[in-house]
Amino acid sequence: MTLRIIATGGTFDKHYDEIEGKLGFGIGHLPQMIRRARITVPLQLEELPLLDSLDMNDADRQRIVAACLRADEQSIVVVHGTDSMQQTAEVLAAAQLPKAIVLTGAMIPYEVKNSDALFNFGFACGVAQVLPHGVYIAMNAKIFAWDQVRKNRSAGLFETSTV
Repeated sequence: MTLRIIATGGTFDKHYDEIEGKLGFGIGHLPQMIRRARITVPLQLEELPLLDSLDMNDADRQRIVAACLRADEQSIVVVHGTDSMQQTAEVLAAAQLPKAIVLTGAMIPYEVKNSDALFNFGFACGVAQVLPHGVYIAMNAKIFAWDQVRKNRSAGLFETSTV
């Protein structure tokens, strides 16, 4: 395999429940997205429990590290919620895995009009195959080093941090 996709949830994979008027998780969107994006490189899709990233804890992050560790692939895309993406990236970086690991997500759920999910996913899949080993965040057509990015909530995008 060339590429491993690890789904963890986030806004990216949420469904709108018309009866309750809430966003929640159901069947993951990634199989459909892979077909729609016409990704032809060999890949393996692994779905972990789908969570809102605000609900993730240390054990959830260690589950992501373990999935990356046991992956045969050197290029990995982790679909993740945007609210705690940097915390997971930090844990992955500390593991010092000899792989290119790219986290991506969406500000608007895939099934909602004008979602950024499909673009961010396709972009992350492409860059994961050419980046050197390390941990990155791919959002808004930009690649960020895991420790040089922040989510700008008011603008609804990711940007280089000035820390």
